[in-house]
Amino acid sequence: MGSPDKAQKRPLSNKKLLLSKWTAVAPQNREKHFLVSRIHDPRDHAIPPGFVELEAVFTQRRFNIAIDDLLNSADWQIGWQSTNKEQA
Repeated sequence: MGSPDKAQKRPLSNKKLLLSKWTAVAPQNREKHFLVSRIHDPRDHAIPPGFVELEAVFTQRRFNIAIDDLLNSADWQIGWQSTNKEQA
């Protein structure tokens, strides 16, 4: 059985990335939960190759992030996770 880090480094298809949910490990400006709102489309150059557009659920702020950065478990967790403060 492989380690969780190894499983997370498998390439994600664009189909699975689109509308996927993410949690920032160190939230800033009350932005903790995010949704992948757009992916790279070769016909539309709005999102560069290897990047996706994240949208903050709370503020609706959008920004581009490299897929490799999104898969860094030190900064991002897959799904909408709660913090220890919320669980108490």
